Amino acid sequence: MKLTKATVAALPAPATGQALYFDDELPSFGVRVTSGGVKSFILDRRIGGKKRRITLGRANQIAPEQARILARKQIGEILSGGDPVATKRRQRLEGITLAAALADYTSTRDLKPRTVSDMETVFQRQIPGWLKKPVTAITPDMVERKHRELGAKSQAQADLCMRYLRAVIAFSTARYVDSSGRPIIVDNPVARLSRTKSWYRVERRRTVLKAHQLADWYAAVDTLPTNVRDYLVFLLLTGLRGGEGAALSWDTVDLKARLFTVEDTKNRRPHTLPTSDYLQEMLERRHEARTNEYVFTGLHGKGHIRSADSAIRLVKQASGVDFCRHDLRRTFATTAEALDLPAYAVKRLLNHADGGDVTAGYIVTDVERLRKPMQRITDALLAACGARAGVEVVAIEAAS
Repeated sequence: MKLTKATVAALPAPATGQALYFDDELPSFGVRVTSGGVKSFILDRRIGGKKRRITLGRANQIAPEQARILARKQIGEILSGGDPVATKRRQRLEGITLAAALADYTSTRDLKPRTVSDMETVFQRQIPGWLKKPVTAITPDMVERKHRELGAKSQAQADLCMRYLRAVIAFSTARYVDSSGRPIIVDNPVARLSRTKSWYRVERRRTVLKAHQLADWYAAVDTLPTNVRDYLVFLLLTGLRGGEGAALSWDTVDLKARLFTVEDTKNRRPHTLPTSDYLQEMLERRHEARTNEYVFTGLHGKGHIRSADSAIRLVKQASGVDFCRHDLRRTFATTAEALDLPAYAVKRLLNHADGGDVTAGYIVTDVERLRKPMQRITDALLAACGARAGVEVVAIEAAS
């Protein structure tokens, strides 16, 4: 039969699976009918020795004669040595947007939720118009201009945005390849910044709360609501990162053993620390007044504390001390070094990776051996804060 509008409309649907009906005039041209009654025009041809089936379009969207013209065009390309299937695949890959590539990257890579959130936020804030663009449309010139534009506002944010972009495009280079295994992106456009040495030299923040600032800082913190007050002091006396302290839950706190464990850390290694006398009293007090499973509850007693930004602003205004949450961690580390604590104990207290330190790999520091160093750090910091008498105040001059 010849496939016409009438003959295609009359084709029956199979009870299960699918049925194929081919045109007598153009033998490799046909219609596929599913058991659900969906009819699609197809072309069955051998390409490179392999039988391939090309879908030309649904019968309710294009007419038989239009499909026949498409089929003849595809046959002509195949006879000329082309591969319509490969061409279609490559065109589809070349149309993948930055937003789609980012979604693929974050869902495929083993990333922490905070990292995924940071990447999405940076792209939405810094290059929102690029998210709908095909990754292949992002050029070195675009990258260079945008990096310079962002750098005029914040060099750190400009570099961060482009590093995230470089990672997503590098992933796309390996992920999106055509039928021959050739990547659709040959060169990462962000490489232009390295070749032209255009990356900004952003100095890593190394600020700490110095000994003479701690008394004013502590006095200002002491006026805050109990929850956020305890949270900030807890960060200072434990050296935890802001997110690690915020998400601390009661099931990881052992009040009898005087220990607590942070499960979700930056290096993915559980971090157990002993409590000093001050921290033990704080945790026992908070445990008695607990309202949910978290040590530091969020607004209205729901979840855990998310941000202390507003409280930090109040402390800055009242004390005149400019700081961020991570400065508290650096202050803890610097105090530990000023007390001449063993280097391996300091590393363990901060949960730093051993890296290339072979010796550290052989030293297993029991948690109880950290109790005395932890207490000494608490004593020194509280003395500097004016909250503990009879303890020598150590000099805190530079970040660790």
